[in-house]
Amino acid sequence: MSTETIKRPETIRKIAPRYRVLLHNDDYNSMEYVVETLMQVVNGLTQPQAVDIMMAAHASGCALVITCVQEHAEFYCEGLQSKGLTSTIEPES
Repeated sequence: MSTETIKRPETIRKIAPRYRVLLHNDDYNSMEYVVETLMQVVNGLTQPQAVDIMMAAHASGCALVITCVQEHAEFYCEGLQSKGLTSTIEPES
């Protein structure tokens, strides 16, 4: 009786591409509302972090909220948009 070893093909895991969620400044929502909304939509975001993001968007017109995989980025972006904030996603360079 002979025994034959079956070789499995090597699997190479690709790292999922990451996307940046951006918050754009607007003239409609109060700063307090933006901070509250950021904390509600983005899990684990602290108030000081939300304030920093809001102030960066206010000062420069656009701020990075979070960098994550595409599915999460779309979820966060849509969550912010559903609350009346202007948000987009873009691939991380």
